[in-house]
Amino acid sequence: MSALGMLQVPPAVDTPIPSGVGFLGPRDEYLAFLDAKSQLGTFDGFEPSYVPDFLFDFQRALVMWAVRKGKAAIFADCGLGKTPMQLVWAENVRRHTNRPVLIVTPLAVSAQTIEEGAKFGIEVRRSNDGTAHAGINVTNYERLHHFSPADFAGTVCDESSAIKSFAGKHRAVVTDFMRKQQYRLLATATAAPNDYIELGTSSEALGQLGYMDMLNRFFKNDQNTSRPNRLWAGGQWRFKGHAEQHFWRWVCSWARALRRPSDLGFDDARFALPPLIEQEHLVQARSLAEGMLFELPAVGLYEERQEQRRTLRERCEKVASLINRTTEPAVAWCHLNAEGDLLAKLIPDAVQVSGSDTVEAKEAAFMGFAHGQIRALVIKPKIGAFGLNWQHCAHMTVFPSHSYEQYYQAVRRCWRFGQTKPVTVDIVTTESGSRVMHNLQRKSAQADTMFTALVGYMNDALAIAGHVDYNRKVQVPAWL
Repeated sequence: MSALGMLQVPPAVDTPIPSGVGFLGPRDEYLAFLDAKSQLGTFDGFEPSYVPDFLFDFQRALVMWAVRKGKAAIFADCGLGKTPMQLVWAENVRRHTNRPVLIVTPLAVSAQTIEEGAKFGIEVRRSNDGTAHAGINVTNYERLHHFSPADFAGTVCDESSAIKSFAGKHRAVVTDFMRKQQYRLLATATAAPNDYIELGTSSEALGQLGYMDMLNRFFKNDQNTSRPNRLWAGGQWRFKGHAEQHFWRWVCSWARALRRPSDLGFDDARFALPPLIEQEHLVQARSLAEGMLFELPAVGLYEERQEQRRTLRERCEKVASLINRTTEPAVAWCHLNAEGDLLAKLIPDAVQVSGSDTVEAKEAAFMGFAHGQIRALVIKPKIGAFGLNWQHCAHMTVFPSHSYEQYYQAVRRCWRFGQTKPVTVDIVTTESGSRVMHNLQRKSAQADTMFTALVGYMNDALAIAGHVDYNRKVQVPAWL
């Protein structure tokens, strides 16, 4: 509701507001007051001067909107071209300010960004030590602490949802860096649109409502605590009465979300995905859990971890048999160090990327796989599931976990726009791991439903906003 909607006093006249009347002050001050109360983001950017032909129609519309906004978020699904959109946005800021711009990416995506820039004729230079080269710079999140915000006119956070997986101190560095930039762009493929935590941190990084301000304005705390860690239905925070539509209207004032071009009214013809084939393989454990006469579903995190360790060899041997039967590229996703070590032994031509590897070694392995120099990759989702383009690969194996986002991002490394083959995902689990599979399937259905609702809310909000003239004369009560 606007500030005018809350003034329930009759009648109104269209008249200038004299300076110095009560707390309102001059007319401009009052208009600014109304604008602030609306909580709708303003346009703090500039008119784009560089709109290249290589952008698709929906990409062009998103970039022009983001440049004019100045501080914006683009939640676009994997393969919809976030990299070229980021590059064009950064090039516009560079030309407008004649100052350096920084793109921050997950591990190894910086090299990919440089290659993409060269393909589109946009020069991008890597910087690992904090040096601000002229033009567009790119670095990894792990190296951001070397840089000073004052050296750059703007910053792009690529795959910004990956920030959530960082430790608290590291995440604070990213958020604080963004808050000090005049021009800011967040880009990610949001897997769970009902993740209000991500929306809150994004809002704060873009200079919109602070995270706790967002909660207090749109949500009600059922348990009267300040812990913001449960923000979905059934948790301690829930939408205030009639606040949900206003919440999404506020979100769409600084963000755009889409899983396909038609979500924004454009044609999907060039963005049709090949089939995704998800095959579940149940592996029989060679031994029963201690004290058990037959297999039962694992209950609780402790039993699930015990089950993972007890069936480690059986599961890894199944994965190896699936990958070794062809010579095609493949990715084996795992969660435990022991799983990765064993898979690397059982798949002769596989390269394992582990957390103990140096940043340089990880990047070399990722790029070697992307360029076809490595056939099979063994890796954890938390290390390599964000931002990388592996459309050359159409086969992966997965050990399921309760994290839908990790599964979604892992699958989307290969099943993304630009993939030409059907993608096969072999999900290897045990009879006792059925609870994990059911939870993953539930979250998958929920995410699809919620993203559909998000797009609907945002389109409704945009339609409402498109019919509102915020420059019209203000109606004020006659007694003023």
